[in-house]
This record gives sequence, C-alpha cells and structure tokens, in this order.
Amino acid sequence: MDALADLDRRIAGCRACPRLVDWREEVARTKRAAFADQTYWGRPVPGFGPPDARLLIIGLAPAAHGGNRTGRMFTGDRSGDVLYQALYDVGLASQPTSVAVGDGLELYGVRVTAPVHCAPPANKPTPDERETCRSWLVQELRLLRPTVRAVVVLGAFGWQATLPALVEAGWSVPRPRPAFAHGARVPLDGADGRAGLDVFGCFHVSQRNTFTGRLTPEMLRDVLRTAAEAAGLK
Repeated sequence: MDALADLDRRIAGCRACPRLVDWREEVARTKRAAFADQTYWGRPVPGFGPPDARLLIIGLAPAAHGGNRTGRMFTGDRSGDVLYQALYDVGLASQPTSVAVGDGLELYGVRVTAPVHCAPPANKPTPDERETCRSWLVQELRLLRPTVRAVVVLGAFGWQATLPALVEAGWSVPRPRPAFAHGARVPLDGADGRAGLDVFGCFHVSQRNTFTGRLTPEMLRDVLRTAAEAAGLK
C-alpha cells in the first residue's frame, strides 16, 4: 500500500514531457467557462483504486477538463460518466457517478490507470510521450502483481502501450503480439511460476464511440463482467 501511494506521489510530480507540461498547465490557468470558479489539478493524474486490486482498467490519458481538473482518473467528464455507470451496474463501484475527489466513490477490487498520465492536446499523446510515460505503468503493474488477475484495455492506443509494459513487468505476451479488438481476450503466463492474467480489449469510452453507438453500455458491461469473473471478483 505504501509503495503504491509513493508511486502515485511521484507520478503527480513528473515533468518529463515538455509539451504535455505546457498544455496541462495552460488548461489549468485558462480553464473552461463552466469551471471558472474551480482550482484545476493541472498535474499528472495517478491511478485510482485499491492497492490490492484484482482487475486493472487502462485507458488513454486524462481529459483536459476532466482528470486534469479533478485530479482523479475518468472523473468529471463524459467518458467517466459512461465507465463508472457500467462499473456500478456490474457491482464494481459504490455509486454510478464520479464528479470530484471526495465524492464518496469507491471501487471494489478495481483500479483505473492510464499509459499517459498528463492531459494531451486534442487527446492525442505522441508515441514518444507514450514511451516516456511507460515506466510508470510498468512500476504500477509490478506493484499490483501479487493480486491483479485481469486487465481491461480501453482502445488501441492503450493496447499498444500496455502489452510491452506487461512484458517488462514480468508476464509473457505471445509473439507476434495480439492485435487490438473489442472483446479480445489474451491469456498471459507469469514468469518464474507466478500467476498469469487475462487481458481484455474494449473500445474506448470516448464520446466518439459512445455517441455513435460503436460502444454501447451493454457492450461495456459485458466486457467488465467477463473480466471481473476472470479476476475472481464475481
């Protein structure tokens, strides 16, 4: 628990990517009119959830006026509305909404993180920024390794970042590496006799996907239920 909390503190102080630092801080200064009276977090956003999580959900990056404002993953934006409603529906969250730190939300056996911890311009981190941030994901995976048994990756960008991070953290990923697909399930063996885990692909909970029906609430719930069962949560 202490090690993960220390990792979260170090993530929140990272300034490794100049473009992302400039953007997140500019957004925090200028703000959106609807949040003009709020103090933005304006820093890298660490993961959220218990340190003994059995299921890890990996997104893309914090939203400029979501996590970059609130300081918590998928909190205060439309994508988070969809994700936390689904987690609540399948019994993995204490409430269906996530609006601010301190709103009472608890996750049950689930942790949420991202391969890029700073809000990027146009929601598009560069490949170099993804690679620079990967060491944080590797460290988080290593700390969660005693308990985590399933991972849900939201979107192709996260998939591309997660698979090499899993290798560095000690799991065996098939070669050639599996392609991203919604509903994909890839079982991974653990090195040195350690427990393996299942990796699931899911379309990202972006407005582009949810507004067009590419990802429906039912589709999301189905992936989360299956992953929770694989993780031993249901």
